[in-house]
Order: sequence, then structure tokens, then C-alpha cells
Amino acid sequence: MRVFLLGLFFGMLGLCMSYGLPDAVFAGDYIGSKSCAECHEKEYATFIKYSKKAHSWKGISKMLPKLEADEQQSCYTCHTTGYKQGGFVSYAQTPDFADVGCETCHGPGQKHAEREGDPSLIQRVPTVSSCTRCHNSQRVKDFNYKPLLHSGAH
Repeated sequence: MRVFLLGLFFGMLGLCMSYGLPDAVFAGDYIGSKSCAECHEKEYATFIKYSKKAHSWKGISKMLPKLEADEQQSCYTCHTTGYKQGGFVSYAQTPDFADVGCETCHGPGQKHAEREGDPSLIQRVPTVSSCTRCHNSQRVKDFNYKPLLHSGAH
């Protein structure tokens, strides 16, 4: 039994590392940014008004006709919320996850919301490693996310 549990643990650890998910908080169900707004109204309003990420689907939709299906899917990983993790599937099926939303940086919010906003069930302050899953030298060489990370994007 101990060998099985160790194998399960290291298997899950490897899975998380292969998808670039450094924190266990990113394992869970996505509920969408509008659900976050129910308790975090001010932060949501600021995010929607000022963040380019909150409107990322506009950029994707302009590029989609020019891309092959596999290229489109590679865009979804960083330009939508929860792609291949229980969030975005397609614009038709999951329009609430078509933009980069709250849960992209803070992790899936279902458990957090169900347990009256328990702060231990969400990534309250995103880490550099959560940003570099998308903002790295292979994708965006000149993007400086650190001021946003440390000042709060909302």
C-alpha cells in the first residue's frame, strides 16, 4: 500500500510539473470570473476595466482564421482560463472561460467559493512560477509581468 501511495504521489507530482502547475491549489474546478465578482466586486471591476487579459479573446478571435487547429490550441493554453484543466473547451461551449480570468492567476475557485471564501483554498498572491507558465522567454521575450505581480493587477 505504501508503494502504491508513493507511486500515486510522484505520478501526480510529475503530471503537475509537466503541465507547469507548481501549486496544488491549481487542481480543482473552475467557476468563472463572474462568480468571483459576487464577493470581490471591486477587484473584478478594476480587472475588467484595466486588464488586457480580461479581454484576451478579442485578440484570439482575430488570429484564429489564420491558424491551423493545433496552432489555435496552443494559443488557448495561455490566452483562456483553464484550458485542458476543466475550464475553457471552446467559445461555443464555455464562453465564460474564453478570456484570461481571475482563476488563471489564482487557481480554480469552486472549493474557495463553496467554503465561504476560505483563503487557504485559493492562490491569494500569485507566484512568479505561476506567471512564467505563459510569460517566459520562449513565448514573450519582452513582457515585464513583475510590476503587475507585485502591485496587484486589480
